[in-house]
Amino acid sequence: MMAQTPAREKLSPRPEVLRRRRDFVRVSRVGARVAMPAFTVQAAARDGDEAPARFGLTVTKKTAGAVGRNRIRRRLREALRLGGALGAKPGRDYVFVARRAALAADFADLVAQMTEGLARLNDRGAAGRRRKQEDRPREP
Repeated sequence: MMAQTPAREKLSPRPEVLRRRRDFVRVSRVGARVAMPAFTVQAAARDGDEAPARFGLTVTKKTAGAVGRNRIRRRLREALRLGGALGAKPGRDYVFVARRAALAADFADLVAQMTEGLARLNDRGAAGRRRKQEDRPREP
């Protein structure tokens, strides 16, 4: 017996995905970040590109074992697909760095945190370059 699946028309489109390590590193170095309970969101603008926003997920070994990491990844991917990506601006790359709290968080909370994190980044003007410690003026 086959399981019932929703019609293709009812499914949300799959968000664009970051695939290359250099894109993840660029977002980490250049972009702004916002900390949420279940993850940290990083964002960086792409130069002169108005293509749809791209998303990446990072779940480190420090977060959980293989089963936990895969479950977190699946939960974040689905939350992103169901509506977390609605606040994303075109021409930007976003990376979600998961925390252990993403494993036990209520699914509706994950979607709400994604939306809030993207909104906070966009309010802040996340396309600008983040100043590193060595870029700050020295005190006399």
